[in-house]
Amino acid sequence: MKLTDKRKRRINYLIFSIMVICITPLCEKGRILSGAATENSFAGEEIVCAIDLGDDMYGSQGLKTGFSYEMLTKFAKDNRCDVKIVTAYTGENYVDSLNNGTVDILITPYSDSIMDQQDNARLLDEHTVWSVNGKEVDKARTLDVWMSHIKGSHEYDELQKKYYRSYNPHSKAAIKGMTASQVSPYDDLIKKYAKELGWDWRILAAVVYQESKFSINSVSHRGAKGLMQVMPKTGRYYGVEDLIDPDQNLKAGTSHLKRLQNIYARTGMNKDEVIKFTLAAYNAGEGRIADCRNFAAAKGLSGMSWDEVVAVIPQMREDSILEEKSVKLGKFKGHETIAYVDKVMSLYDSICAIHPSI
Repeated sequence: MKLTDKRKRRINYLIFSIMVICITPLCEKGRILSGAATENSFAGEEIVCAIDLGDDMYGSQGLKTGFSYEMLTKFAKDNRCDVKIVTAYTGENYVDSLNNGTVDILITPYSDSIMDQQDNARLLDEHTVWSVNGKEVDKARTLDVWMSHIKGSHEYDELQKKYYRSYNPHSKAAIKGMTASQVSPYDDLIKKYAKELGWDWRILAAVVYQESKFSINSVSHRGAKGLMQVMPKTGRYYGVEDLIDPDQNLKAGTSHLKRLQNIYARTGMNKDEVIKFTLAAYNAGEGRIADCRNFAAAKGLSGMSWDEVVAVIPQMREDSILEEKSVKLGKFKGHETIAYVDKVMSLYDSICAIHPSI
């Protein structure tokens, strides 16, 4: 049946209307989030963002810093800007840095006083406040638009579920029949780097939990940082400068584990023993573990078993060890290192209990 001209015009108009309805929201979203200069005052800039949420390593409100880090990464992507993220440590005051313009976005814990003190403070959720410089009205407007969009998204809900929860393997394993689909917020990264080690990824997850409780802003009294508590000097050795970045921190930490593992793999000891010696060296240093193995050999033991080494460590605490030619670094208490290996292997057992599949 032939269409009349009038009917053709109606069909064409209907098709055009449907296209406008479908395309307009996409264009509008792109206009708001793409970084267009007319709408987005962050576009094309390199911005500095500071996260000052305190140590959430033992916190009860989840991994707030990890959540904020991922949200900032998404903010930068959505607004077409480069971002440098720093975390605050004891004694640092990033409010002054925000006010003098050296920091572009500051994330702090929610409090009424923060909301009152900062002209351009924006509440992202019940835990965190994002602030920009009080004079940066355009940037505050851009932040408002982005927050309005992101808080209504499925991705935002999923990120909150991912970070605002407990990941304690022991407490979960203590619940009979408890299973977990996720061991940490960083399972995919941990699996990626565990492959390079040739490990069951759950062992590496146990190491990360022991080191940092999966908190990216953990810092030791010696200055070790991040998920795997990597010293800045060690990070630089493996080509890593940004130890806050979960991917980079895991890269540095597992690169170091791999180097240590190669030392023990060459001895011919079995794989389980290689892993235990690698863990011990990660904690105490390869020199200390070499002393332990040499001293065990001097006592007529093989030095190929971690249990053998543990058995001779008490003698290494005595003054007489200073006369032992096989020991280069002097006395070694070893309590921390023995406990470290035990704790990691215990965590591994708990993780296997709640997540039985590799």
